[in-house]
Amino acid sequence: MELSQVSQVKQERLSHIDFRVCFLGEINRTNLVSRFGIKEAAATRDIATYRELVPNNLVYDTKAKIYQRSVRFKPLFQYTPTQALAALSQGFGEDFVGQHHPMVASEVPATLNTPLLPVLAELTRAIHQGKAVRIHYHSIESGPSHREIVPFVLVDNGLRWHVRGYCRKRQAFVDFVITRITKPKLIEGELQPHELAQADEQWNNRVQLELVPHPKLAYPETIALDYAMTNGLLKVNVRAAAAGYVLRKWNVDCTETHNLQGSEYHLWLRNKATLRGVENLVLAPGHREHEGVLRGDGSSLVSCCTGVQHTVDEIHGDYCG
Repeated sequence: MELSQVSQVKQERLSHIDFRVCFLGEINRTNLVSRFGIKEAAATRDIATYRELVPNNLVYDTKAKIYQRSVRFKPLFQYTPTQALAALSQGFGEDFVGQHHPMVASEVPATLNTPLLPVLAELTRAIHQGKAVRIHYHSIESGPSHREIVPFVLVDNGLRWHVRGYCRKRQAFVDFVITRITKPKLIEGELQPHELAQADEQWNNRVQLELVPHPKLAYPETIALDYAMTNGLLKVNVRAAAAGYVLRKWNVDCTETHNLQGSEYHLWLRNKATLRGVENLVLAPGHREHEGVLRGDGSSLVSCCTGVQHTVDEIHGDYCG
């Protein structure tokens, strides 16, 4: 039997078996009955199917009456670290039926701001259906205003969720913090070519960041291990529109002479020239635009595309929105 011959519904249960055995080391019928609400006979058949597909993955402990991971175990399904950590810490995948609990003891950072579901739903419908949406937007710099935007993607910058799209008021592609959006309403009508994702140069252009352990560190090999570097170097390809967020999130020193002070700076950007043309560099630690002035406290006064001066912290998460 091959996996492609198994129904989609049964593959989901087989994936659960595979995941538990891989990361928890064991599986029994009760796990499947509790997780999927199936009968014990169906759970027995699922385990039998799994053993037929990967006969070397399980050994049966007759005393404990449980299937355990074999020393010759090889995953039937592929998992990314992000998927695995989400499932282990939150206890669910794409289904939202019933209660979910972490699969192992875990603690995640507190979330201080989450989008309201009705707002998020209106924005995602606009993205999926290719429509514009009328919103009330509350900006740090300009306060509340009415906007018409054409959203095309959700963006997580590590601290908060944005929606990126074309702003008809600004006539430019902008990131909008979702928690600052109220009263969204879909707008009927045909979109113009210049409003679509294909026209967003910052989104479509990619830059390669070359990150190395910060030269000030006494044990750079520790950071190389942290980030799975090869020969002390981590190359990261990111969209130009996201470069500032990535550099800010990971506290990457972007000064030419790696002179930012503080224990939070573990990484240094060694190829600063790659950032030419990136618009949200105001977020990059230590980066100075031509009109920027390095302040005594280590932050920068910079001018965004509106010509208004901000500190990096003031505009983080509201980049020219």
